[in-house]
Amino acid sequence: MPELAGIHHVKLPVTDLDRSRDWYGRVLGFKVTHEFPDAEDGVVRGVAGEVPGLGDSMLCLRVNSQAAQGCRGFDPVSFAVRDRADVEAWAAHLDTLGVPHSPVIEASIGWLLVFNDPDGLDLHLYSWAAHGVDHEGIPGYGRPVS
Repeated sequence: MPELAGIHHVKLPVTDLDRSRDWYGRVLGFKVTHEFPDAEDGVVRGVAGEVPGLGDSMLCLRVNSQAAQGCRGFDPVSFAVRDRADVEAWAAHLDTLGVPHSPVIEASIGWLLVFNDPDGLDLHLYSWAAHGVDHEGIPGYGRPVS
């Protein structure tokens, strides 16, 4: 089988492109590098760009009200951070911006912070560093598969 070369982009549905572009810019440092005008009317309903820390992977926002409403409360992507200290730094950053978030969570493997974008999509910041706590047998937590 051929090997994949990473993730090219993550596309998130939004209801209001300007609001979401501004929010992702303030919160994640999103910088738009491409616009996508619709063929029928020329209105820009999609953007793509860079987010510090994502390397070559891009973030894309696309107006799709039905999909955005359907994804409300769902977590399609977890952005990686190094360790608990980074999760705590992000919590402080979100506090500075007035963005509500969960407390730092001892998740299945590492540390987790949950917050919502303007459309109610759950965004996760999850640490690569593991905490070493065994949650096996606790409902809702993952367990290793052999």
